[in-house]
Order: sequence, then structure tokens, then C-alpha cells
Amino acid sequence: METLLTTVLNAWHKAHGAKMVPFAGWEMPVQYQGILVEHQQCRTKAAIFDICHMGEFVLKGPGAKDALAKAVTHNLDTLGQSKCRYGFLPNENGGVEDDLIIYNLGPDHYMLVVNGACIASDFALLSARLPGSLSFENVSDQVAKIDLQGPASLDVLSRLLPGDWTKLGYFSCAKASFEGEDVLVSRTGYTGELGYEFYLPMAKAVAFWEKLVADPDVAPAGLGARDTLRLEIGYPLYGQDLDTVRTPAEAGYAAMLTSTADYVGKDKVGQVRERLVALALEGRRSARHHDKVALPSGEIVGVVTSGSFSPSLGHAIALAYVRADAAEASDFVVKAPKADLPAKRVELPFYKNGTARKKLG
Repeated sequence: METLLTTVLNAWHKAHGAKMVPFAGWEMPVQYQGILVEHQQCRTKAAIFDICHMGEFVLKGPGAKDALAKAVTHNLDTLGQSKCRYGFLPNENGGVEDDLIIYNLGPDHYMLVVNGACIASDFALLSARLPGSLSFENVSDQVAKIDLQGPASLDVLSRLLPGDWTKLGYFSCAKASFEGEDVLVSRTGYTGELGYEFYLPMAKAVAFWEKLVADPDVAPAGLGARDTLRLEIGYPLYGQDLDTVRTPAEAGYAAMLTSTADYVGKDKVGQVRERLVALALEGRRSARHHDKVALPSGEIVGVVTSGSFSPSLGHAIALAYVRADAAEASDFVVKAPKADLPAKRVELPFYKNGTARKKLG
């Protein structure tokens, strides 16, 4: 039996009634009060998520920017200090080894935030691509990550860490202090709502989490709600909507491939054989990962990668890779195990009332 890794908050989750499940090699909370309740909490007030399973790498030294630019798809020339950017760790064939956010912490000083299941493989791959003269450190076991998400997030943050947080823009970061320790605060989000991420020493994670939980606008949320929230916005989940075979362009991110650096797989990342499309289904019955997708004629043209009932919209939604020559069709049929589910192609995001990019200042 696989021995699951645990986050520093594991005991807290269990003591407070969380249902724990295996996820990417970790034992993680899937829900506390229930997925629908936690989903609504995040859309209307604020929810906190234990994201300590994610990995953090620190790269610094003369030439770090130019070296990193050859290893990832991110355009680092246009990434200013105290800014962060989403992008991909590509392979030679243009597929995605992982998706990650890169933080510019200063001249030739970067933090890379990667998926928990990919920490070891990403670090090995990047170490092989980066020159040995640079300092490249895996600090995942030292850094805790806690996410605060929801329309009330700014008020909660202002009560927790005093300061004028209205000046922190979307995909920006700033330093703060909690109980004498440095905290890096960023504003990116994975739910479509206004939100903040906190990177802090592992020893302070429980105290920080409990301070957040004590706020009247906050409740903890598990991976179940995190999944329905991110799907409503159309954000991809690595291992489902992104993989080592399909390219960033096929996943809908061609516009982000602006780097002029000669990075690994650059000649392949723009290939499009399939397209990731958004499907709205009738009723509550959800499409599931690996369900086949057909045209109304019956011809199989794709496969579902993510599917769920949308609590915010009241019907099921899905993401699916569809053959490029069929991806512009309006109507599809999801071949679920017990029934054919009619589906219509729609534009992302499914849920259009998110507060993530809200102007604050």
C-alpha cells in the first residue's frame, strides 16, 4: 500500500472533521461541511485551502533569468520584479511536463511553484537544464502555502496582515510579516474569485491557518470545492486537462507563448491536433474523465478530461479534447456509461461573475 505524504495541517484537518482522500501522493481534505457549502462560501465570502502539498524551488545567481528562460515557456523579459506569471515546463515534443507559476523576486532571483505530484521530476528536469553555476534549491519542505479565496478576501487580509493591500495588483506579490517571520503574499487565484496566496515558514502554518479560520468571513474548504470552482472558470488541472502529450496551444494557451528565448520544445508547443473545448450539459448528470465525445452523427471526435455539476450555474459542465477539425462544432454528445448526454460548446469561463481581476485601488 502506498504511504501517503501529509501536510503540516493534516492533524488539524482530521481534528475538525475533514474527509481525507489520497491526492497526487498526499493525504488531503476533500471536504469539511460539504462541497456545495464550501463552493458557495468561496463564491460569496471567503474560503481557505491547504495547498502545502505544492512545491517551491528558488533559483538565483548571475544569469538566472536567461538560463531559466531556456527551460520554460514563460516570457521572463516582460516579467517585472514582484510580478508572477503562469506558464509551462515543456518537453522536447511540446507536451507539458507541468504547469507552474514563476515569481520574480529580484534581479536574477526567482521562485517556481509547481504541482505536488511533480516536485521530484520537475526538480530533476530543471536541474538538468540549468547550469551548475546557479543556486537552485528545492525548498518545498520548508515553505507552507495557504490560499485565501473569495470576494471578502481583501477585508480578511487587511485584518490579518495590516497594510494597504489595495495596491497589490493581479499576478503581483509583496512581502509581509507574521509573528516575526517573513510571508510572501501574492494575488493569483485558482477559483476565479479575488484571492491571495501565502508562502510562509512551515513552523508558522498552523498558527496562520487558525488565525484565518477565526475570521467571521472565512471557512476552510477542501479539494472537492477547489475542483468545482476551478472548472467553472475553465482552469486546467495537471494530469487531466494538461499532460505530457498535448501542447499548451492545444490546451488554449497559444497567446501566452510569447517568449523569444530558444526554450526546450519551442518548435512544437504551438502544434494543434486537438483543442480543449468547453461543454455545457443539460441537467445535473456529469460527464466524467475519459468519457468519449461524439458529434451528433455518432462519430467519436474527442474525450472528456474534466467534468462536474456546476453549483453556480445549476447544470453540468465539462472540458474535453476534441479533434481540431471538429472543435468548432456547436453540438456534441458525451458517451457516458449509462446514457448519451447532449452537450453544447460554449466559451470560457463557464462562470462569468468572478471577482479575481477586480480593481481594488
